[in-house]
Amino acid sequence: MRAVFCAALLIAPEGGLLLAQQPPEPPPPSQALTPDQLDDLVAPVALYPDPLVSQILVASTYPLELVQALQWLQRNPGFTGAALTQAAEQQNWDPSIQALVVFPDLVKRLNQDITWTTNLGNAFLSQQADVMDAVQRMRLKAQQAGKLSSTPQQTVTTTNDNGQPVIAIQPANPQMMYVPNYDPAYFWGPPLYYPYASWFYPPFVGGAYWGFGMGIPMGLYFGGGWGGWGGWGWGFGWGSHSIMVNNSFIHRYNFNSRGIGSLNGTSAWSHDASHRGGVPYANAAAASRYRGNVRQNLQSRGASAGSAQSRGATSQSRGERMGNRQIAPSAPAKNRSAFGGVREGGAARMQSDHGYSSLGPARSSGGGGAMRGGGGGGNRGGGHR
Repeated sequence: MRAVFCAALLIAPEGGLLLAQQPPEPPPPSQALTPDQLDDLVAPVALYPDPLVSQILVASTYPLELVQALQWLQRNPGFTGAALTQAAEQQNWDPSIQALVVFPDLVKRLNQDITWTTNLGNAFLSQQADVMDAVQRMRLKAQQAGKLSSTPQQTVTTTNDNGQPVIAIQPANPQMMYVPNYDPAYFWGPPLYYPYASWFYPPFVGGAYWGFGMGIPMGLYFGGGWGGWGGWGWGFGWGSHSIMVNNSFIHRYNFNSRGIGSLNGTSAWSHDASHRGGVPYANAAAASRYRGNVRQNLQSRGASAGSAQSRGATSQSRGERMGNRQIAPSAPAKNRSAFGGVREGGAARMQSDHGYSSLGPARSSGGGGAMRGGGGGGNRGGGHR
């Protein structure tokens, strides 16, 4: 049905092509997404390896810290290898953000359309099981179309988790991560129900809209005995519709552990509202669920941050303010900030308490120049805007 509809748009006379190029408008952020909408929403990351997809879903619930991480990386281009990991340990971010800085092009990519990233996080907070099911549906569709199989960079297998068939994607090399870069339209056609992220997507080269960035040697950042992907900090419990957090990984590398119940073993991930930074939740139910923790955790963070607060004061003087939601000054004036122009942290928290979200259909267009292999930058290609 999708193919027939798209074909009708493409061959329609007098402006049919223009209609085909217009992505659908996202629904109000407070509205639960349908399976079709969720399929389109997760499409840009559904074919990433499981360790990355699980981490992205967690990190997307902390959009302000994702913005801060990009700004921090841009201010500190000299950090490489273990020095980068050690410097990230000192930042007062959620562990999913701290560990993500070893993939700087991915951080940049997630910031290119911060509204999409935030909406992905909001959907995951409200419809965790539905979002995970959408990832599996998109993988199955790609596999059935003959477009998803193992490569030298990643291994695709069909397994069973708690009686549920699961398509798992894992890095082929236990010491390397290759971040894929693909055009969702090649795998599933143009979006019909929810716009794809406004990223740069690779053009048709060598038979497919598909490629990988340069391999990232994980031992360079985490040491030779870092343990491989079985010991990574985030992974899927597909059968239980949960994200499993490796507490031992977080503790070993001195990432922030205040949100985990144990320093050893694994546990199911739960959202830490203290890292939300006052960004409003999408609906009243999420706001009600987390708002008590927002007040308590922000206060405890303020009391215990110490030197991190001092570092934060320096970064605020450079424009990276906790309460400042205008994170894309170069965006066209018609586009709102992803955080709705809320400029005071207290006001943002008040909106969060009342269940309001300032995120809407407006698209953020921050980001940098086009970067083809490793991800992110510039305007999206392929005419899917």
